[in-house]
Amino acid sequence: MKVLVTCPPMLGMIDEFRPLFEKSGVDLHAAKVVQIMTEDELEALLPEFDGWIIGDDPASRKVLEAGAGGKLSAIVKWGVGVDNVDFKAAADLGLKSCNTPGVFGREVADLAMNYVGGLARHSFYIDRQIRNAGEWPKPAGISLAGKTVALVGYGDIGRSTATRLLAAEMILNVYDPAFSSEPTDTLRSKTWPEGLEEADFLVFTCPLVPATHHMFNDDILPLLKPGVRVVNVGRGPVIKESALIDALERGIVHSAALDVFEVEPLPVDSPLRAYPFNIFGSHNASNTRDAVRRVSLLAIERMFAFLGLEG
Repeated sequence: MKVLVTCPPMLGMIDEFRPLFEKSGVDLHAAKVVQIMTEDELEALLPEFDGWIIGDDPASRKVLEAGAGGKLSAIVKWGVGVDNVDFKAAADLGLKSCNTPGVFGREVADLAMNYVGGLARHSFYIDRQIRNAGEWPKPAGISLAGKTVALVGYGDIGRSTATRLLAAEMILNVYDPAFSSEPTDTLRSKTWPEGLEEADFLVFTCPLVPATHHMFNDDILPLLKPGVRVVNVGRGPVIKESALIDALERGIVHSAALDVFEVEPLPVDSPLRAYPFNIFGSHNASNTRDAVRRVSLLAIERMFAFLGLEG
């Protein structure tokens, strides 16, 4: 049995997991990848493997067809997001498939809260100016208590983020059709884009589905409170970046903290880089050693079950 792993966080700790593969007699192939492999690379490589633990790679129908034309019989999407995997194609091809849902809520929420605080107090900007410019800046920030957050998404990540925002005494307007909590003075359900004019922060924790693609777009800009701060720890295409750039240029958006982008890595010529209070991540919100270990072990367990092996 041969298993391909293309998930960068898991690959970063792969030596810790090798004994599990060796014990089960599985030939582990750790791909050399920074973010994702291309469709062409995967089509050429996959047919020789029985299983594939997927990161954010394009697991499209044609990629899966190439694998199924060879030895591939099982795929496991490492992590929560599944927008890059054609699970219908997997089912059509008879591939066993799953993801690892509900595993990163706390870790991603920690980063979302870190970004909210960073945008409010300019802490990343101050650090850069001290380190790189030899300055000693003292920009005035804003307090969090009493500020309103438009929280988009109330799944595992959204609920964990809400816990942290409420602890900071913020008011939450939640945009999610599945929101079922009893409304309170500080936690309220809204229908997009109702109430956006109230928001001091706009925080995206939602998955990428047709309904969330480009939720942040040109049409909502007139609805936003001038100076709103934007956080995205969900998926890059939830935000139409050209609209965000326009909003930053016009001062509608004060600043943005983005762990994910429409194109990753962020192009060196992206206009987003021109705004000094912006904060950038590398699609890394879930990447703590504790979480990677937990989810990798779960992915391995599910892969071995698919292949009829004991862990």
